[in-house]
Amino acid sequence: MKAKIHPQYKETTITCTCGSVIKTRSTKQDVKTEICSACHPFYTGQQKLVDTAGRVDKFKKRVAAKKPAAKKETKKAEVKAEVKAEPKA
Repeated sequence: MKAKIHPQYKETTITCTCGSVIKTRSTKQDVKTEICSACHPFYTGQQKLVDTAGRVDKFKKRVAAKKPAAKKETKKAEVKAEVKAEPKA
């Protein structure tokens, strides 16, 4: 490695607003963050869906309003049903 081109790599502490302190090594000294793995909703299991303009509710209403469509019998299905229904002589 060339001399005097690499930054100093020293011990530092990362402090979160929730009070969590992590000791590690970095080129920056004393890093402060707003959110960490101890307080992030994804990692704590308290994640909530963000519903923009009620789109989820609109979708659920639209799906609930639709009734399942009855299957249309095709001409072939009708002919097969008639053939099976006729008694053999």
